[in-house]
Amino acid sequence: MSVPVATTRFSDNYDLKEELGKGAFSVVRRCVQKSTGLEFAAKIINTKKLSARDFQKLEREARICRKLQHPNIVRLHDSIQEENFHYLVFDLVTGGELFEDIVAREFYSEADASHCIQQILESVNHCHQNGVVHRDLKPENLLLASKAKGAAVKLADFGLAIEVQGEQQAWFGFAGTPGYLSPEVLKKEPYGKPVDIWACGVILYILLVGYPPFWDEDQHRLYAQIKAGAYDYPSPEWDTVTPEAKNLINQMLTVNAAKRITAAEALKHPWICQRERVASVVHRQETVDCLKKFNARRKLKGAILTTMLATRNFSIGRSIVVKKGDGSQVKESTDSSTTIEDDDVKARRQEIIKITEQLIEAINSGDFVAYTKICDPHLTAFEPEAMGNLVEGMDFHKFYFDNGILSKNCKAVNTTILNPHVHLLGEDAACIAYVRLTQYLDKQGQAHTHQSEESRVWHKKDNKWQNVHFHRSGSTGGSAFGFSK
Repeated sequence: MSVPVATTRFSDNYDLKEELGKGAFSVVRRCVQKSTGLEFAAKIINTKKLSARDFQKLEREARICRKLQHPNIVRLHDSIQEENFHYLVFDLVTGGELFEDIVAREFYSEADASHCIQQILESVNHCHQNGVVHRDLKPENLLLASKAKGAAVKLADFGLAIEVQGEQQAWFGFAGTPGYLSPEVLKKEPYGKPVDIWACGVILYILLVGYPPFWDEDQHRLYAQIKAGAYDYPSPEWDTVTPEAKNLINQMLTVNAAKRITAAEALKHPWICQRERVASVVHRQETVDCLKKFNARRKLKGAILTTMLATRNFSIGRSIVVKKGDGSQVKESTDSSTTIEDDDVKARRQEIIKITEQLIEAINSGDFVAYTKICDPHLTAFEPEAMGNLVEGMDFHKFYFDNGILSKNCKAVNTTILNPHVHLLGEDAACIAYVRLTQYLDKQGQAHTHQSEESRVWHKKDNKWQNVHFHRSGSTGGSAFGFSK
């Protein structure tokens, strides 16, 4: 039964309460249905800010969620379209992440892991029966219905989900989260429902020992491991895991997607359907300890850490955009829990290049007002004129605008950005590294060219990009804006 699209206004039916979370174009708030007093979570999307493609994705997500009604899936109850906002009203799930709940338990065994993966597989099986592939199964999307003991696991976030016909395999684009991507996606081969089972295999492995089967700080090596299916069961932690559990993981982490177990078949595996007889009930303290560290690593997504890492990578000239042999580009991520989708990556990459060009244009034209609109008031910078010091705020830059250094010394200025590399750090942060080539005519009409290497860190605030940090290489006789006087 599909959820009817309401024709009334959202405020006629619901009272909005506190904020629960925030995305690039949306906010999630608790709401109370006026007629029943029941609580829900309202995802409020500002459609005014959406591109045509983003709007299509929103409609796809709503359409998919309407199809899915299962106790282990966060359910869509209502969908209300208004002039500038779209409201999606979901179950209010209050139990937090499954992985966070596990580390808070006093007792956790292999049988508990079996019960967890059974619920995840039930949700995946329901999706697959309804022609839906989730494409982004990971711990962040596995929630608990409530704080009550034994609360149901709920699969959430269908933002990357796609609809398929039967067992159709096709190239639906590069999408997912690095550590959970299947070999066929990484090889850019046609794919379908089996990608979800591969991710379930990764999740089950983590549920049993608290760390992932594939892990490397270098994404090239991580992807090589996944494509080869290169994982093992090291001692001593795997010595206490039953052979049946390992057998199920092996059938899920099968590189050949055609031979990979299906969700329906996995639910009939003895380790799941005969849990009481097969799965161990010994407490796994080492798993809980490892899982605490794993959770902490996942949560370490602070912008400061990520931007520092990105800036350091740029300063040593590391390429951040990986160019594949077929000419396409795949985003490299320092955070293996960040979801990526290739079309989005390209569009946002272009957006960062464009805003960087606008900032340089403001410098070239001596427009301090335009410059301040694009820069954070607490902008930090490393540049040769600061004599190796980190400067903060706008005063250091304002000096060059106030004293008309550009207009006094140049008749004309032209800047070209060469080899821009954009590193996207989640939805609202990015870093760009490039070579800046500046041509200008001095007052005598002589042409000059100046080159500098720069990296800029951008942060999105109130849906507007702002430059929060930049680093420019040493240059002889240059002004603070990158060319000789």
